[in-house]
Amino acid sequence: MSSRPRAAATGRPAQSPARPTATGRKTASTPAASQVKAPPKTAYHHGDLARALVRSATALIQRGGPGALTLREAARQAGVSVAAPYRHFADREALLAAVLAEGFDGLADHTDRARRRAPDALAALRAVGLGYVEFAVANPSVYRLMFGPECDKQTHPDLMVAGQRAYGVLVQAVRDAQAAGLVQPGPAEVVALAGWSICHGLASLHADGLLEGRLPLTIDQAAQRLVDMLLAGAAAPAPPKRRR
Repeated sequence: MSSRPRAAATGRPAQSPARPTATGRKTASTPAASQVKAPPKTAYHHGDLARALVRSATALIQRGGPGALTLREAARQAGVSVAAPYRHFADREALLAAVLAEGFDGLADHTDRARRRAPDALAALRAVGLGYVEFAVANPSVYRLMFGPECDKQTHPDLMVAGQRAYGVLVQAVRDAQAAGLVQPGPAEVVALAGWSICHGLASLHADGLLEGRLPLTIDQAAQRLVDMLLAGAAAPAPPKRRR
């Protein structure tokens, strides 16, 4: 007769016999490879974790302000372990700095697109100013933090670079207008500072709710009026008329 075990009456195959161990005890045989469950896949692919955490952090700030942002909650929102953020961010401020850097990059992209779409250099300078206010109105929670004291920006080089890039769009627009003879000559940074001060002041007042019920026009209309006033003051003087 064969020494192999026969199938049970239920029709199921019989289990392999137990194997003796060195101690003489019997242990069940190892299950087949096809029966072993694979470990669950992570919620992100390699290289995407930092980006996922920045998105989660941004959403937390938009919903609950800066106080809602913690590494633990950002990890939970991203669907990763509480230890996972430390692969990319040393602490909460490092994650916040990444959020703000992305904010400045978004501001630079938005204003630069407006600049490039404009038909001439003066219209481009105007478009940059209006685009600045548009971005702030669309992203008030992050915008406040971009210029607030919540994060020590000087200690985060990537954040500083992103901020300079956003400012550089405005400076370039001024230089282009000066080169076209449409804005008075002089240091482009001075005209840029005047434009930045006006647009940032208006955007900040709006983000903080201080203009509610105080203006007889919309924020977009107010931005257009202020930018036009600035450009009128910065316009290059008309050449003197020739005497006949």
